Amino acid sequence: MKTFITLIRWFVGLLFIFSGLIKANDPLGLSYKMQEFFEVWGMHFMNPYTLSLSLLMNVFEVLAGVALIIGWQMKWFSGLLLLLIIFFTFLTGYALFSGKIKTCGCFGDCLPLTPAQSFMKDLLLWALIILIRFSLKSITPLFSTRVSLTLLIVVVIATAGAQGYVLKNAPFVDCLPYKQGNNLLEKMKTPAGAIPDSFSIEFTYLKNGNKLSFDADHFPEDFDSTYTYVDRKDRLVKKGNGLQAAILDFSLQTVSGTDTTAALLNSNSNYLLVLALNFDRVNDWKASFESVKAAAQQKGLTLWLVTADATTAQQLFPGEAVLICDATVIKTAARVQPTFFLMQGANIQGKYPYTAASTLIGKLP
Repeated sequence: MKTFITLIRWFVGLLFIFSGLIKANDPLGLSYKMQEFFEVWGMHFMNPYTLSLSLLMNVFEVLAGVALIIGWQMKWFSGLLLLLIIFFTFLTGYALFSGKIKTCGCFGDCLPLTPAQSFMKDLLLWALIILIRFSLKSITPLFSTRVSLTLLIVVVIATAGAQGYVLKNAPFVDCLPYKQGNNLLEKMKTPAGAIPDSFSIEFTYLKNGNKLSFDADHFPEDFDSTYTYVDRKDRLVKKGNGLQAAILDFSLQTVSGTDTTAALLNSNSNYLLVLALNFDRVNDWKASFESVKAAAQQKGLTLWLVTADATTAQQLFPGEAVLICDATVIKTAARVQPTFFLMQGANIQGKYPYTAASTLIGKLP
């Protein structure tokens, strides 16, 4: 029995370490996933705290996994892990049964799981952690308290330090569809055999003090301006097979409203895209931007400043070529703000955070 519990501890511990480390590779990605849940629940006030929660959760997962393996303070850590897995099971169950969240983010973007897979994983972990919880007497710590504490402190510092590094210098492993080497046009293609979800739209209008609901095929014959719009709901009629393009909403528009996406991606020229979500800390990277711009001009490369806030971009960088892109797309493509994309047509030749501007300058063709 003791050997069996030891094997379970190692399995659960390694799984939590793996989960924590793979999310620590991209803590911003986890924070965005948290925001997705909070948006669905109407808890918008939590959005400013999601990054802090992400950082803490990743550290705790790795810490708890190591503690589980070395058998230190098992009553305390097994109890915390049980609470955590109950919380995770609630999240994955909500994603599965509500249909409002497509992925739970359990293993980040590097290993996406369906809600069903995530939910079953959490149920299994729940059972195993309960088994560990009821077998505490058979667990003997591997090391002394001093050695265990030293090891766990090192784990906390290393995990926190790694997250601090990637927040400033981009993830160690880029698992996003906008990673170096990818072709954006290829990633925007719908896979063969893809069947999209089918929805019906139900409208709600107010007429003479009464609420009336109907779909697009059953509008009232007397429908006119006396009907006041109230709401619309999209109802899933038939579930698709889940296959879709890796990139769905990538679009670049000039300030005047001209869509230039196809023109740029279908060209064979080299150019730079500078993706900047906002300009809150523009003084931190403006010098890097200017140095890259000067080097690009010497090489005859066009540089485009891509942002969702064109007005501020034009104010801070008068005369620069500005393109407008959706904020969610920018957050997905560029974890560090800003990030320089060295492009050749639709091919991402290089992807550099502003902290690596000098490296980028040396790579310009």
